[in-house]
Amino acid sequence: MDLLLDPNVAYLIVLAAVFLAFLAVATPGTGLLEISALFCLVLAGYAIYNLSIHWWALAILALSILPLLLAIRNPGRRIYLVLSILLLIIGSLFLFAGADGLISVNPWVAIVSSVLAGVSFWFVLRKSLDAMSRPVYNLDVLVGQVGEAKTKIHNDGSVYVAGEMWSARSEKSIAAGSHVRVAGREGFVLVVEKVDSSNS
Repeated sequence: MDLLLDPNVAYLIVLAAVFLAFLAVATPGTGLLEISALFCLVLAGYAIYNLSIHWWALAILALSILPLLLAIRNPGRRIYLVLSILLLIIGSLFLFAGADGLISVNPWVAIVSSVLAGVSFWFVLRKSLDAMSRPVYNLDVLVGQVGEAKTKIHNDGSVYVAGEMWSARSEKSIAAGSHVRVAGREGFVLVVEKVDSSNS
């Protein structure tokens, strides 16, 4: 356990705990991320309890979350991401008190890990928010709609329905270019049937 009391190792564990906690919140339900985050939080708690820390540096680390959230909401304004990374670096450098009372974390460890963590947080949370903001498409509304077979369809094929390309299958062979009607669906695969030109 002496390794955990090395300020550089302790800092990396704290950073890993925060990163895994963010991932667990962004992608809930996996179980593995939650357990990993909890494990790292326990190790980080042990290190923080046994090492002398600057509480103001911990406050700066916590404050770095605010510009990070602004960077996620305004992806075009990278100044927020830069500010978040700068706060991460400052908080990291001074988190654990050294023999001189100031710095005990290696500056290169703090700089490299802070840049990697800041960019990773921004990228992961941005992707998660994009995924959550996408509307959930109800595929059942496609049933009954008419489209066009873009390839020959039998066991598989492609159709163009409702302005999008879909994987499709049919009970009987349908030539490419034929008009088709969606009779049902099997997951994301549309079950289609040929529309007779006299009935279309």
